[in-house]
Amino acid sequence: METVRLDREISQTTAPSGVMVLSERVPSVRSVAVGIWVRSASAHEPRPKMGVSHLLEHMVFKGTERRTAQQIALALESRGGSLDAYTSRDTTAFQARVLDSDLPQALDVLTDLVRNPVLRPSDLELERNVVLEEINTVEDTPDDQVFDLSYKTLWPEHPYGYSILGTRDTVGAMSTSDLKQLHERAYFPANCVIAAAGNLTHERLLELLGEQGWFDDRERGNGKRETSPVVPIRPAVHGTEARHPKDTAQTHIVFATDSVPYADRRKYALLVLANVFGGGMSSRLFQRIREELGLAYAIFAFTSFYRQVGVAGVYVGTQPKTAAQAAAAIRAEYATLARDGLRGEALAEAKQQTQGQLMLSLESPSARMYRLAAFPVHGEPYQSLDQVLAAVAGLTEDEIGSVAAEFFAPERQTVVWLGPEGGR
Repeated sequence: METVRLDREISQTTAPSGVMVLSERVPSVRSVAVGIWVRSASAHEPRPKMGVSHLLEHMVFKGTERRTAQQIALALESRGGSLDAYTSRDTTAFQARVLDSDLPQALDVLTDLVRNPVLRPSDLELERNVVLEEINTVEDTPDDQVFDLSYKTLWPEHPYGYSILGTRDTVGAMSTSDLKQLHERAYFPANCVIAAAGNLTHERLLELLGEQGWFDDRERGNGKRETSPVVPIRPAVHGTEARHPKDTAQTHIVFATDSVPYADRRKYALLVLANVFGGGMSSRLFQRIREELGLAYAIFAFTSFYRQVGVAGVYVGTQPKTAAQAAAAIRAEYATLARDGLRGEALAEAKQQTQGQLMLSLESPSARMYRLAAFPVHGEPYQSLDQVLAAVAGLTEDEIGSVAAEFFAPERQTVVWLGPEGGR
């Protein structure tokens, strides 16, 4: 196995089985956060199987060869720990937070879930209904639903535009055969990243993972094991509007455009700009739309970065009768930022704010674990916190101006409206 020291307390090992293991020692805590990232998720799904990755993430908790669903639930919670999972566009992740002394138990449970689920038809019938209720929950939560509609509008034909949860039709048609095929194809060591942070040593983590068979590349079944194919990203739709009628008290609006992938250094300029634009109470959008015009309770800018692409945009929820006024005011702020960028003291303050957020975001072992996993998952070489802070500090007016002109141009934004038809 090849182990390298990435930073003073951070190590990375690539095993012959292909699994990558990263850890950060945080001796000042009494806990450990550990997770397994499977590099297969909604971005790798064909349209008829939309939601299969998320359904499999649910199903592994229904039982393994050694544990019932209740035993899985009790294994770490009974000791004060927690166990959770999520499906994103690029990865499916399973993680635990436990006392440092319970790391062996956490790895045993996580490995059992990821490698040995039984995937019974009887469990599928129950869990299918749970996922359908999750889909219903999103449809009853318009400030969530409008984001799904935004991605679908940006990428109508690409998996990045799919719903991670799937649709009622695709989820309703799933079989245990679909789940087993996905598990056989994607849930193997070379397609996984394991990251941990807290009061542990890298050597002990490797020892425990070795006991769990991660370095043996245990084969099960006869299926073909392969990293999931990625559909090349096509250009997003720019400058269009999509209106979706819904009987709601507010009109929910998302402005969005494709931006840069996770590994692109321009993401730091986007983070700085998004902070100034709509990152908090001091931001331009909050001050203009909420404080000066009184048009919204919730308004914010957002950025998301994936392996192939990123998204940057703005969300606002407002009364239907003021939706057009709010949208026009947001467009005006877009135009100002795209034209002027950030200069002088405004840029210095924006960089300081972003640096502070980056440092404060790493106060917990869980946050440090997520950060470690993000580098290999998104195809970026490791960057220390000091390197990231230096990259933000080094942003020039020209760099900020170029990114602002490209990604904050009003005409580039695709706008999705969700609310009563009369609110125009």
